[in-house]
Amino acid sequence: MTGSGTASYRRLSVTERRAQLITAALGLFAHRAPEDVSLDDVAAAAEVSRPLVYRYFPGGKAQLYEAALRSAADDLELCFAEPQTGPLTGRLAAALDRYLAFVDEHDAGFSALLQGGSVAETSRTGAIVDEVRRAAAAQILKHLSVPAPGVRLRMMVRTWITAVEAASLIWLDEEKQPPRQELRDWLVDHFVALLTATAASDPQTARVTRSALAMEPADGPVGDLARRVAPVVAEAAHLM
Repeated sequence: MTGSGTASYRRLSVTERRAQLITAALGLFAHRAPEDVSLDDVAAAAEVSRPLVYRYFPGGKAQLYEAALRSAADDLELCFAEPQTGPLTGRLAAALDRYLAFVDEHDAGFSALLQGGSVAETSRTGAIVDEVRRAAAAQILKHLSVPAPGVRLRMMVRTWITAVEAASLIWLDEEKQPPRQELRDWLVDHFVALLTATAASDPQTARVTRSALAMEPADGPVGDLARRVAPVVAEAAHLM
């Protein structure tokens, strides 16, 4: 603080100052619901004056929240941008590691984002969230090497994305139990199970599944899942 009682700040470019304020807001939104964060809080976190925050975000907290959400969405979209090499489950695990790390770091903000109901929520923020979901689904379909996915395969992938979101929220509600790595492995298993079940009734998904399974090593996640499931299925041999 200066002697006059106003917050001191070094001179930054417009882009740098805007980025600084968004970063400060993201840090607050990560651990508190948007309605619990004021512009005074953002100004204090960024070590600037409240009028300066308004200078860059004349629309107030709603505009700042939208900008912070856009920044977070860009990070989330990158979570699923994994090189298309190696077994599919390895790529999914790497993507989920980044995604769940983001959830872990931005716990309260992530919950507020997906559960809605924030006073800062607008139709535009809802569109940003939906854009992240669609980008994640597009990345997964790219990993499956399907240029023209049919409706069943698209539904399967989007259903899994929804399940990942729901599981993340429940995980936060359960005080981040089970451990993050166990949650990741379970979500990979869930994807394999969903893909296999869809393959049973959809020829396109069946082709994709055969191609994906052919790249999986016997000692990898799919092999481990098959060995764990086999005893359970064997007890229901009367269904075969």
